[in-house]
Amino acid sequence: MTFSDLDLRPELVSTVAKLGYESPSPIQEALIPVLLAGRDAIGQARTGTGKTAAFALPALQKIADQERGTPRILILTPTRELAVQVSSAVYTYGKAYGIRALPITGGQPYGKQIQRIRRGVDVVVATPGRLVDLIGQGAIDLGAVQTVVLDEADEMFSMGFADDLDAIFDVLPAERQTALLSATMAPAVKKLAQRRLQNPETISVTDGDRTAAAIEQRGYYVQGRDKLAALVRLLETEDVTSALCFVRTRAGASRLAADLSRLGFAAEEISGELSQAQRTAVLARFKNQDVRILCATDVAARGLDIDHVSHVFNVDLPHDPEAYVHRVGRTGRAGRDGIALSLVTPQDRGLLKRVERAAGRAIPQAELPSVEDVEAIRAQRLAADVAASVDGVTDADRGLVLDLVADGRDPMEVAAAAFALARRERNEAPLHTIQAPGARRDHHRQPRGGDRGGSHHGGGHRGGREAGYVQLVLDAGRDAGVLPGQVVSAIARTADVSGRVLGKIQIHDTQTLVDVQADVVDRVLAQSGDLRFGQRLAQIDRA
Repeated sequence: MTFSDLDLRPELVSTVAKLGYESPSPIQEALIPVLLAGRDAIGQARTGTGKTAAFALPALQKIADQERGTPRILILTPTRELAVQVSSAVYTYGKAYGIRALPITGGQPYGKQIQRIRRGVDVVVATPGRLVDLIGQGAIDLGAVQTVVLDEADEMFSMGFADDLDAIFDVLPAERQTALLSATMAPAVKKLAQRRLQNPETISVTDGDRTAAAIEQRGYYVQGRDKLAALVRLLETEDVTSALCFVRTRAGASRLAADLSRLGFAAEEISGELSQAQRTAVLARFKNQDVRILCATDVAARGLDIDHVSHVFNVDLPHDPEAYVHRVGRTGRAGRDGIALSLVTPQDRGLLKRVERAAGRAIPQAELPSVEDVEAIRAQRLAADVAASVDGVTDADRGLVLDLVADGRDPMEVAAAAFALARRERNEAPLHTIQAPGARRDHHRQPRGGDRGGSHHGGGHRGGREAGYVQLVLDAGRDAGVLPGQVVSAIARTADVSGRVLGKIQIHDTQTLVDVQADVVDRVLAQSGDLRFGQRLAQIDRA
């Protein structure tokens, strides 16, 4: 099938052809006809499968001949980076029609965004929080919107945008077309679809396996203390062009990046603590392959759109099995092959089973490369580098060899000594002994989640708090009508973090105690006084 077969206008077909798209992806082939027919739709597909073109092309065709300057298409995304990426793609797709697309996100001056809106815009690509602010100021009119798209809807809910989404839908025209795109269909996503979509067509291209068939997935059982040594062996023996290494906490990402850099790997941390300029610079170095490895948490990796990731390493398995699907989707994009490797501790066996159920496929266990395997590959690389350098040998280099031979040195020994010296100069990471996990069944119970109304979200731990969490206190409680869901929503939305970083929540009469992952505590505390519960603004501090 070609894009012409989908009844797209010639200008759009020509545009995608110039961009190098030869034939539609499965989600494009299935979703474009539904949207062109004017129906609401639910599309479930992995990231990197061409979802943006699938919803943007039919939406743009719909407004191609309409009057310019009033928002006709609204696209909601969970993060600033994704909003910018989608806005750029929409502008490119609609260039033949002079379409004006505007990203509206937090972190940017209100004045400039309002000026752009007043000058006229056809497509608004927004994060929910900033859009609600502009609606409240009367700075944007969505009364002419014809098409609404929720991109990565599951991520919007995990970031606590449920109330904002309701506020946005309440001001949209009743007569509109709505498309919902999501990698996973969490209960909150299904509930929104039931309330806000009209008789939608449901399209799923996951086919049971919710990770791409082209992505090879393996698990390696290791003790927690051996994770770095195991990762080094895999980085040495895999054909890694660029990799994402996922851990659970920001502190862990920072520590891993420092450890890998110390061992000679070009690694950096991508963190939610970075300014947008710093984050952009890190990603530019990664895309240019000046940096081969990014160490990240699930929160920090949101919105990344990088096609060349060859490997994803789950140094820590995610507590939320759904996050595994998002992580693995960072490789194998745009039709490429990809590899996802997970380090599994004995305590993670139960979690691995849940991850496999979420992914819809088994993750086979593999044996780590041995020290001998690593040394053999290092020797092959060294020999290949030397062979490639033969043409660059100078007369001076040959003279040194002849001088040594004239002094009675064996030519073979001279060459071997040169190899040994070259090997030392490569400063290769030391290879440590790794103890294989015992064969006995591990009897440690996995952490059990619970609702945040009082039971511990992160797991059973003496003192009621999981290691890696810090307890904070809000100066609002039951007397102010505070509910657990409001706590999650207020912190996640205001601090721009995932609701998954919150643990146990205890609501008392005049205050609320909440456990927050240590790596985002400073970010949450920086929002003290801005956390809104109804008409009340709450302060937050360390307990």
